[in-house]
Amino acid sequence: MRFHVHTPPPPLSEYIGWLWYFDGLETDHHKEKILPDGSIELLINLDETPRKLFDKKAPSHWRSFREAWLSGPQTEFLLIDSLPKSSMMGVHIKPGGTVLFLGMPATEVAGAVVELEAIWGKQGLELRESLLGTPGPAAKLRRLEAFLLGRMRKRFVRHPAVTHALEQFTRAPHESTVGRTADRVGLSRRRFIEVFRHEVGMTPKRFCRLQRFQRVLREIESRRSIDWADLSAACGYYDQSHFIHEFQAFSGINPAAYLVQKGEYLNFIPIREKQ
Repeated sequence: MRFHVHTPPPPLSEYIGWLWYFDGLETDHHKEKILPDGSIELLINLDETPRKLFDKKAPSHWRSFREAWLSGPQTEFLLIDSLPKSSMMGVHIKPGGTVLFLGMPATEVAGAVVELEAIWGKQGLELRESLLGTPGPAAKLRRLEAFLLGRMRKRFVRHPAVTHALEQFTRAPHESTVGRTADRVGLSRRRFIEVFRHEVGMTPKRFCRLQRFQRVLREIESRRSIDWADLSAACGYYDQSHFIHEFQAFSGINPAAYLVQKGEYLNFIPIREKQ
């Protein structure tokens, strides 16, 4: 399998984490969970086989996405297919970058997966055709980067309160409160929540919960052995009951099961038939 990740230069790097490409996917499972982190993912299918998004409560039902689509900021896991030999590329947009590239509030796509054509019209399909006609991963990534630069809305300026809050909430979600943050940025609590939801797609409280969950996942990856009581306390949970409840809310499984099932990449859990 070929897998490439490209970090764009400024000004894109302020809003985009990375661009990615893979082909010839090697996989030993047919479904996988994608865990939420508050970001936005733009996905482009470079094959003709449609991809499936399964209903979490009824996995025998699914929606198909054929060409290009956008996964808005999620607060629950997604269940998707994993196709051997498939080829895709995409863009990992940081929390708060939706307005810049889509020209609409993040709340419009929060919790949704939407065909790119419904957002960008014909331009979304033309992007895919252009990438299909571009030879080689590096050139494809450069073309996608150039497209994103062209999509940047020059008049958009992120609200400084959101910039401050995202930095604070990502760095220390367990130490942050909505009230204190609103006071620091000079907004009323109500106004702060309003501007944050507009640009990020969820309330500040929900975002902090999500970032605390993400911190747990990173801690699990970095530790040789896991003491759940120590880990939950270090990440700011009241007690283990609170920790387990929050973990299940975002992943659909308890922490011990995650430790057994987790995959090679952060936020991806392979779902195998024997499970």
